[in-house]
Amino acid sequence: MEQSVNIALAETSRGKSLLGRLLRMRETGLILIILALFIGMSFASPYFLTWVNIRAMTMAFAVEGIVVVGMTVLLISGGIDLSVGSVTALSGVIAGWLFLQGIDPWVAAAIAIVACTAIGSFMGFFTTRIGLHHFIVSLAVMVIARGICLLATGGRPIGLYTLPPEFKFIGQGTIGPIPVVIILFVVVVIAADFMLRRTTMFRKVFYTGSNEKAAAYSGIRTKKVVFLTTTLCSALCGFAGIIYMARFGSAQPTFGLGMELNVIAAAVIGGASLNGGSGSIFGAILGTVLLSVVSSSLALLDVSVYWQDIIRGSILLAAVTIDHFLNKKRG
Repeated sequence: MEQSVNIALAETSRGKSLLGRLLRMRETGLILIILALFIGMSFASPYFLTWVNIRAMTMAFAVEGIVVVGMTVLLISGGIDLSVGSVTALSGVIAGWLFLQGIDPWVAAAIAIVACTAIGSFMGFFTTRIGLHHFIVSLAVMVIARGICLLATGGRPIGLYTLPPEFKFIGQGTIGPIPVVIILFVVVVIAADFMLRRTTMFRKVFYTGSNEKAAAYSGIRTKKVVFLTTTLCSALCGFAGIIYMARFGSAQPTFGLGMELNVIAAAVIGGASLNGGSGSIFGAILGTVLLSVVSSSLALLDVSVYWQDIIRGSILLAAVTIDHFLNKKRG
């Protein structure tokens, strides 16, 4: 009898411990906030829970979500990239311009993604070999890439009305009721999450971001890790730019203005630390969903676009403040 009671108490204790861990998880809090917003908006607007609005929300954050994946991995390694919006736009401009020159759209898309990957390698070189800070290098590349977009297009969108249907399919098509964009987004998320959790190479990202010097002393080639994460982030920007181009059938030189704010905010809200060493793909995607739900809610409630910018900036400030105090507590 006494043994049964002890077993029951032990199981209860384990259950409470598990519940406590779940409640402490950043992801759990985000899920609860998102659910609360869904419930509240279902009463505030009859259009919020319609399939049209849900589809619009998911399509809106899918392209940006791919960039969030790259930014999250980079933040975990201790870096940051302010050029993501400009590089994403540049990808579409390069592919669109090459297509108009008569190059097959798939080849043009591949060249654009390779070019964006090279930009990431360029930034990685300056941060790891020259010793410049990620912030400065990516800020410079942000301006340069945007300038190239505007110079190549004259500041006007490139209309790609003759894109073949099979290419447009990756941005406009559906498999059953699910848009292909969402499927590609989910594939990128699952692949990145698996690599961060299961592969030795990407586990080194956490060690590098936590304490680069200690990681280097333990035998980890930290500069290689930072170089690869910087390159990966730009490569995913290139991929996202191609999807955007296929979705809208045009290349916009001004696309992605302010994207860096949303992407960094989503990653930090999801638990990625600006000091490096912590974060998760799942959490970052929840942060992306939260921002998308907030934007959709404000639009349905007819809130001024200027207020929307203020609210998004305030959310980022709150997330960074929480991150600061959490790091201070751990330290």
